Amino acid sequence: MSPTRVAVPHPISVPIPFNVPSPAGAEQVYLADALRSGRLAGDGPYTARCHALLEREIGVHKALLTTSCTHALEMAAILLNVGAGDEVILPAFTYVSVANAFVLRGARPVFADVRLDTLNLDETRLESLITSRTKAIVVVHYAGVACEMDAILAIAERHRLPVVEDNAHGLFGRYGNRGLGTMGAIGTLSFHDTKAFTCGEGGALLLNDPSLVERAEVVREKGTNRRQFLRGEVGAYTWVDIGSSYSPSELLAAVLLAQLEQRETVMASRAMIWNAYATRLREWADRRGVQLPVVPASCEPAHHLFFLMLRSPAERQSLMSHLADAGISSAFHYQPLHVSDMGRRFGGRPGDCPVSEDVSGRLLRLPFYRTLSDSDVTRVVEAIEMWD
Repeated sequence: MSPTRVAVPHPISVPIPFNVPSPAGAEQVYLADALRSGRLAGDGPYTARCHALLEREIGVHKALLTTSCTHALEMAAILLNVGAGDEVILPAFTYVSVANAFVLRGARPVFADVRLDTLNLDETRLESLITSRTKAIVVVHYAGVACEMDAILAIAERHRLPVVEDNAHGLFGRYGNRGLGTMGAIGTLSFHDTKAFTCGEGGALLLNDPSLVERAEVVREKGTNRRQFLRGEVGAYTWVDIGSSYSPSELLAAVLLAQLEQRETVMASRAMIWNAYATRLREWADRRGVQLPVVPASCEPAHHLFFLMLRSPAERQSLMSHLADAGISSAFHYQPLHVSDMGRRFGGRPGDCPVSEDVSGRLLRLPFYRTLSDSDVTRVVEAIEMWD
């Protein structure tokens, strides 16, 4: 039986939103400079500075900004020559872009279940999904906590399969001494306004395999060798491959650079909020049988989000309503892809990924953003405790 909702003892005048994207540094200065420069199209000086910062700070061979993480994933599918008849293994509990990027190339998504503790792809079930048609394995570092990459990479190497790391949640997170997004052949990042570092809409392709760089530049430039032309390597540029318009404008790169330059402050603030939730809710969670996020010892998380795993969908709905009455926004997360309308068209059936089906109905995300104050964290925690 779901607990009885307890009335909030006093009216709340200032709501606490679920997410608030906020400036972190010199965004307005850089934007004004980009506007004055007259160079608004992509791959100008601000884009170059973002590339250099990402390559240096996370240890990736080549970073290329894109207009979204979705587009970075689409580029990954093109670079890996995914096509009709191929299969791509990916977690059932993730965002639709992960599947769509490969479906657009004609591939069939093969849905893998996730672990109950980290909600990452269950590496113990991975090998059983590999067939002669498997073209790639896609992992998602959920909430900025690393998948078990040693085991996954060993399986991939055994079957000579590339790994794509969707690291939309995990920029600057680590697995041992390795940055998330730098262990597979390709990684992807998101700079959507729900992410720790944002330019509103944006992403990046991370290339750890040097052999993919030249073609990636072509694919990103609408299938032309324009980058080689601009470097003086060819006398003119022309259509040489498939591709699309994947590079963001300098205005977006200017905003993003300002955010990335404040990475230490941003990450420290998010870690403080995450740890405050974890510490203050631990006793309540233990008493109520509620699971808090799990971070394995091998991981340094990126603190992308904080969630509660309630005991039932009814409890989640009850708590969401109670928090809303207190002026606090909260949210559920992914619906399992394999039982969606599209997932069923690719053979997905209820029961195929039982953990994904279970957790999607019980997971509740709490307000989480860099400027969330300690007093607001206290309000959220006290409201949750009152629901008890």
